[in-house]
Amino acid sequence: MDKLLEALALALDYPIPGRLETLWRLWIECPRGQPKKKLEQFLKEVEKLSLGEWEELYTRTLDLTPTTAPYVGFAVYGESYQRGELLAALVRAFAEEGVDPGSELPDHLANVLRYLARAKRPLPELLEILPKALAEMHKTLKTLDAKSPYLLLLEAAGEAVSGLVRR
Repeated sequence: MDKLLEALALALDYPIPGRLETLWRLWIECPRGQPKKKLEQFLKEVEKLSLGEWEELYTRTLDLTPTTAPYVGFAVYGESYQRGELLAALVRAFAEEGVDPGSELPDHLANVLRYLARAKRPLPELLEILPKALAEMHKTLKTLDAKSPYLLLLEAAGEAVSGLVRR
């Protein structure tokens, strides 16, 4: 499951040269199941694109004025104090697990998935809201761009996370 979460996190990062090859190598190591199949579908879709087209798709979907904001706290809480509390808790949890959020906020879905891939005991409040956040992101993106390959990543993440929530 850790490899799957790492692969999904990387797929949700900005595309760079060599990223597709790296994702295929990670895909090989992922456990069998629906999330892996959805990741494969996503990879096959973006494989059809040039790097520039993939960058444009990423930017249009998840960056600048995105069709869906990939921020877990925002999807559930909006810009409320509760999101601020979640961000603070994630900063502490990331420090404990050695997760570097890079230039993104800690509640960016890629960072959250990286954290979940490493954490032995993830923040309970994160596991509680994550399914709802993923469902909200998926609903928004499907409404605005029903053909986006990023829907496959959100579905794969939702299925992978549901396994964590049940643990």
